[in-house]
Amino acid sequence: MNHPQPGADALLCYCRAGFEPELAAELTERAAIAGVPGYARTERGSGHVEFLTEEAHELTRALSFSRLVFARQKLVRLADLPDLDPADRITPILEALSAQPLPKPFGALWVEHPDSDEGKPLAGLARSFQNALRPALRKAGWLTAQDNAHRPRLHVLLIAGNHLMVAMANPADSSPWPLGIPRLRMHPSAPSRSALKLEEALLTLLTEDERTQQLRDNMQAADLGAAPGGWSWVLMRNGMKVTSVDNGPLQQELLDSGRIDHLRADGFSWQPKRRLDWMVCDMVEQPRRVAERMATWMREGWCRQTIFNLKLPMKKRWDETRLCLELFEQQAERPMTVRAKQLYHDREEITVYAAPAE
Repeated sequence: MNHPQPGADALLCYCRAGFEPELAAELTERAAIAGVPGYARTERGSGHVEFLTEEAHELTRALSFSRLVFARQKLVRLADLPDLDPADRITPILEALSAQPLPKPFGALWVEHPDSDEGKPLAGLARSFQNALRPALRKAGWLTAQDNAHRPRLHVLLIAGNHLMVAMANPADSSPWPLGIPRLRMHPSAPSRSALKLEEALLTLLTEDERTQQLRDNMQAADLGAAPGGWSWVLMRNGMKVTSVDNGPLQQELLDSGRIDHLRADGFSWQPKRRLDWMVCDMVEQPRRVAERMATWMREGWCRQTIFNLKLPMKKRWDETRLCLELFEQQAERPMTVRAKQLYHDREEITVYAAPAE
């Protein structure tokens, strides 16, 4: 469905607090490659980056959300509303929407706050303001009576009690979760919190169809650097038979399951005797060394697909990310489908999914 384009002024992306410079560098480089002029603006610790450009819609079409590494969410900003009267935040929003030829109505409303130290205290206000704003938008014809996942989604980002941004998202090209954060709970039987990283990776980096086809009972998998077994546990819960490779100990319950073989070996030198369906790796090692070893697995055909983490340095993290991904694809020596994200449950790292391109 074609809609008239609003007068958007920026791409608005959320990120992990502290990684704003990395996201800004990524957006700047990708915009330049796409030939879209503009510049990034942010503050460290704010949890979001604005890329200001007069061609915001051209940029969002050029930069698919699935290809952005450090962005948790991708929005087109419609209005920046500072210096608001806290007694009436709704009227300025309605006026900003009415001033532009927007796709009316929106299919959903999300009022959010930055996932930052300064933004988290706004969570209560975000909930209450969403409850107040929703009926006003519906009355004015800006919002469907029931959520419609096929319509553009309206976002309101609270920066402070008197400052907010209005933005919109294409549901097919953005995160399906508020703040871009899937809410996962730590299972009591999981050996470590690292299990949440792989669970989020499977949810984020694979499509629903891919999860159906590629996570099946009795698939064969290897977990390199497995101890204490968080990632092996996730694979086992998805029905796989797992070879857990690590010189360290695994949780005894995993060994008792009958679906996990613990092999005391070095994950960097071990190779399987036959091709596996999956290989996963969360080893603490230099990212370039990990990228090279993962490329060897794909080049030699030791697995059909992989998910691995790259631990980033303290400085020039976007440069290192780009270098490692390029190194991986070059040394794999075959066309690859590669998706990389800094997940919510990641820290100083990114998570990568890779498989031979069809």
